[in-house]
Amino acid sequence: MFDAVGTMSIVVRYNRRRHAGMAKEFRARFLHGVLEPLETVDLKEGEEVQVIVVERPMKGQGMIEALRASAGGWKGLIDAEELKRNIYADRLISTRPEPKL
Repeated sequence: MFDAVGTMSIVVRYNRRRHAGMAKEFRARFLHGVLEPLETVDLKEGEEVQVIVVERPMKGQGMIEALRASAGGWKGLIDAEELKRNIYADRLISTRPEPKL
């Protein structure tokens, strides 16, 4: 469900002048089952359009809450110290051929 401000892209299915589709993008709010444009939209009354909803990435408090909820997700699944030892050991292995001088 969308009840916040989001970016909506619309594609007009039929353009009388060019007989082709054209894209317009605008911000809209979805409230009580209706999309309300937050900007002036150049459409004729009753014109049929296709709406593609693009969710905005989380910012601010929502992002912080998501990070806190995921904290510790790997705990107990891997040994962090062993992982670090393996990483440092792999750095010592040379996979490049020795240069010919």
